[in-house]
Amino acid sequence: DVQLQASGGGLVQAGGSLTLSCVYSGVTFEHYTIGWFRQAPGKEREGVSSISITDGATYYSDSVKGRFTISSDNAKSTVYLRMNSLRPEDTAVYYCAVERVPKEYVGNYHYHLLQLKLGMDNWGKGTQVTVSS
Repeated sequence: DVQLQASGGGLVQAGGSLTLSCVYSGVTFEHYTIGWFRQAPGKEREGVSSISITDGATYYSDSVKGRFTISSDNAKSTVYLRMNSLRPEDTAVYYCAVERVPKEYVGNYHYHLLQLKLGMDNWGKGTQVTVSS
């Protein structure tokens, strides 16, 4: 079975930085993406960023573009999310997830942005990020 474990959350001052890690295992898809999502109390889940394990392509929501960077160490089955210039509105529980990508959609920008918007199938336990003013 698929397992994902997010870690690295904590309390940080506005303008500061934090790096989250997602260690995953048991993924048997030929092609897939690992994504980061977040949810604040009383608000809808938001797709933050994703990375294709097949070709390394990265995707970002408009709200974090230019501030967050997603990366992967495939040998360690770990995906990172480097968060810079943090704002109080970034406060949320952050989750990582995985979803299969049909081979015909590998490298398809529209497909991956839609996947990030709609969500993924397999989820791990989240890690809390709190940004203070």
